[in-house]
Amino acid sequence: MSIISRRTLLLGLGGAGSAAALAACTTTGPNTPGATGAPTPGRAFGTGPAVTPTRGQRVVEKVLTPKVSTVDLGGPVVSTWTYDDSVPGPLIRANAGDLIRVRLDNQLPAETTVHWHGIRLANAADGVPGLTQDPVQRGAGYTYAFTAPDPGTYFYHPHVGLQLDRGLYAPLIVDDPTEPGTYDAEWVLVLDDWIDGTGRTPEQVLADLKSGTGMTGMTGMSGMTGMDHGSTGSMGSMGGTATATPSGSMGGSMGGMQMGPEPFGDAGDVTYPHFLVNGRVPTAPTQLRARPGQRVRLRIINAAADTIFTVALGGHDLTITHSDGFAVQPTRTRALHLGMGERYDAVVTVKDGVFPFVAVPFGKTGQAMAVLRTSPNGTPPAATVRPDELTGPALIGSQLQPAESARLAARQPDVTAPVALTGQMSPYAWGINGAPYGRNDPVLVRHGQRVRLNLVNQTMMAHPYHVHGHTFALAGSGLRKDTVLLRPMQSLPIEIDADNVGSWMTHCHNIYHAEAGMMLELRYQQ
Repeated sequence: MSIISRRTLLLGLGGAGSAAALAACTTTGPNTPGATGAPTPGRAFGTGPAVTPTRGQRVVEKVLTPKVSTVDLGGPVVSTWTYDDSVPGPLIRANAGDLIRVRLDNQLPAETTVHWHGIRLANAADGVPGLTQDPVQRGAGYTYAFTAPDPGTYFYHPHVGLQLDRGLYAPLIVDDPTEPGTYDAEWVLVLDDWIDGTGRTPEQVLADLKSGTGMTGMTGMSGMTGMDHGSTGSMGSMGGTATATPSGSMGGSMGGMQMGPEPFGDAGDVTYPHFLVNGRVPTAPTQLRARPGQRVRLRIINAAADTIFTVALGGHDLTITHSDGFAVQPTRTRALHLGMGERYDAVVTVKDGVFPFVAVPFGKTGQAMAVLRTSPNGTPPAATVRPDELTGPALIGSQLQPAESARLAARQPDVTAPVALTGQMSPYAWGINGAPYGRNDPVLVRHGQRVRLNLVNQTMMAHPYHVHGHTFALAGSGLRKDTVLLRPMQSLPIEIDADNVGSWMTHCHNIYHAEAGMMLELRYQQ
């Protein structure tokens, strides 16, 4: 266990437009706008601007090599794509205000980029091909350089196709050097749903979703195209192979009512054979070690492509302290929901014994698990254990209240824009404001404006919504975030200070929905 300052870190041991119109304007060719960002004809970005440190600025440097690797997930051995041969990839750690410089050496058999999820950085470093940079070709390199302004828990991943649903993700921690550090140990816990190398690739799963083969077996429902809902029943097998089948259970009628369990309805499209904490399956879990009575900080990252997780630490309550890097009023809970792309920090005073940290995939079968051990004695928990903390209601992050230090200044919005999340399962098509990315109009803003985005989920499925290059405040509470989970049919206005000039992506962080078109550009006007 490595020492960091006075603490220890452990990162694992071993309605605008109809659904029919949306489907009609969705294409399936190789240049379909998707999570890559659409190629912009005639627009070239070069190799990125040179960034030099200011006087006295510390520089954190890293060479990052995405490549094909064979990885042991704790029993299952898979061929996948990784950063530096590990899942998760290497932790990058810096202090707020540091210059981070990462040289990407692309050894993948495909083009790629890196997106620094949640960081308010310069536009050229954001990693969206066709919008902020050219994709990095196989065998080529690219240097990302940016100042990390805000302390917090972040992560990095590609923004090309479905590469996030391989092994290409890793934590990025930005420390506050002035923080008093009222905890003794720290654990970074990265959650994932795993498909790659189990018999199918993410690209095959998306192809099946688009072709409709993921809807086979739905007797009496073959004519229900254009229906505005998420997944409609579990037909997938958990026999070790991922399938493109809807993964929720049918918990409501077809008459406009929510389908699937509360509060998120049908929360995912893909049945996964494995769920991981720090790259390990629950039969060979990551070990978290501490001494009884120690106060531990948990940095929990949902890096999954298609899965909302509900987390709990057996025998303990969690006190939530930060959401997407920003301080909240400390809130005690037994369990917590995390949407894809969300991060939460919590503190806990650990007891004597052996305890499971469990991440249950919402509406799916299976779970991820790590094990807290504060004593050499005690029987390890079974891989299928469900702590009592998961039997009651869990906290939804958007219910938190911000710390006063995290609030945006009070101000009326200068610009208001609709962001209607639209889509359907059959045919598989998702978009914003009635059209897929590349065919919907960007939100136009000017520097210095306060911008209100009226997020409206017009589907019967949950969507985690992420804004690049900025943080936002929930208009009601002022809670600061960069990714927020919208329940089915939920409306949630957010407010942004337009203080970071560029062309920025906003999108659903279900990577399959994003790749199918649920993305929207936020564009600064000159």
